[in-house]
Parts: sequence; structure tokens; C-alpha cells
Amino acid sequence: MKTSRVSFAAALAAGTVLVLSGTAFAHVGVQPIGEAAKGGYATLNFKVPNERDNASTTQLEVNFPIDQPLTSVMPQDIPGWTSTVEKTKLDKPLTVHGKQINEVVTKVTWTGGKIEAGKFQQFPVSVGKLPENADQMVFKSIQTYDNGEVVRWIEEAKEGAAEPQNPAPVLKLTAAKGADDHHDDKNAKDAKTDKDAHSHDEAGSEHGADNTARALGIAGILVGLGGVAFGVASRRRSS
Repeated sequence: MKTSRVSFAAALAAGTVLVLSGTAFAHVGVQPIGEAAKGGYATLNFKVPNERDNASTTQLEVNFPIDQPLTSVMPQDIPGWTSTVEKTKLDKPLTVHGKQINEVVTKVTWTGGKIEAGKFQQFPVSVGKLPENADQMVFKSIQTYDNGEVVRWIEEAKEGAAEPQNPAPVLKLTAAKGADDHHDDKNAKDAKTDKDAHSHDEAGSEHGADNTARALGIAGILVGLGGVAFGVASRRRSS
């Protein structure tokens, strides 16, 4: 009997760990399609899994950080879903491509669709320009179910601490491409110049070799003709 109780307690503990780990894993996340380089533009996918067995997700709200304003936010059309973009006025206008931007997007909300149990949905958004002086962006999100339940994915992870129960989606930014691309272009041009110079040297060598071969051939012909003439003259004197 004691053994059975111990086994039951162990099984219950293992099941609890699995349930908790599953809940922690199945949270709203964000990933770029390709790379999200600092100072550039990118397409982001907000992935929303439905982690409830008795309800469907019917709304997603993604908040964009005001301290890292994005001048361009364009949601992609998703069949069955309607996106609403909210903007706010800036205290200090931004200048992008020579134009002044007085307002930025602070929130995008998707409604009208349904993510059933055991499924997920991706919500693509084209954004830019990404901040140049940051390594990441945090997009606090709110997930709503058709039974009225609301899950706030807004907790920010702290360095050295365990992952929070409801972590906010975090986008990691990669190094800016401008300097690297210029350096790569320069290397490519240098390599092309070296290749052209090498090809020119090879062509010059081949041309020189052709001239030498022609000169030797002509000299051989002249020697042959001289031999023939000498033979003819010798026969005449003999006669």
C-alpha cells in the first residue's frame, strides 16, 4: 500500500511538471522572417498557440514599445481576421527618409477569427525602421479566449532569473548590415580587379607565346628553303 502511494505521488508530481512546463512553453512569441537587423526593416511573425482545451483564442493584442518608436507598421491580411492599428502622437517628431513623422503605431489588435484547441496562428507584420541602439524589443501582448479568459503576456525576463510564468514576446536584433555590406562590396571589387589583372597577365603571356611560336615557325621555313636552294645549286654544278 505504501509503495502504491509513493508511485501515485511520483506520477502526480511528474504530471504536474509536464502541465506547468507545457503552459510555460505555449506562450505568445515573435520571430523575424529572415533577420531583424538594427536600423533596418523586417517582417515579424507573432505566433499564438492555443493552450486551452476548453476554449478558443478569439483576439490578440500586441503593444509596440513607445520608447522604441516604429515609423512603419503594416499587418498582413489574414483570412477570417480583422486587424486594427492604433497610433499615438509623438512629443518630438522623427525624420525618416527626409520626411517628418508625427505619430507612430502603439498597438495592433486582431479580432474576428478563432484559434481552436491544439492549433496555432501566425500574425505577420512588416515593421521599420528598427532601433539602431538596442539589442532587443519587447512586445507585450494580451490573448483573449471565447470563454472570457484573458492572459497577459507582459512579464519581462530578468537576467539570471528563471523565465516568468507569462513572458512577453522578445525580438532579438542583429548587427546592422550597412558597414558589413560596404566592406563586402569592397572585397568583391578588389577580388574582381585582381582577377581581371591576372586574366590580363595570362592573356599577355599567351600572346607572347603565340608570337614566339610564329617566329620559330617562320625561321624553320626559311632554313628549309635555304637547304632546298643549296641542294639545287649543288646539282647544277655537278652537271
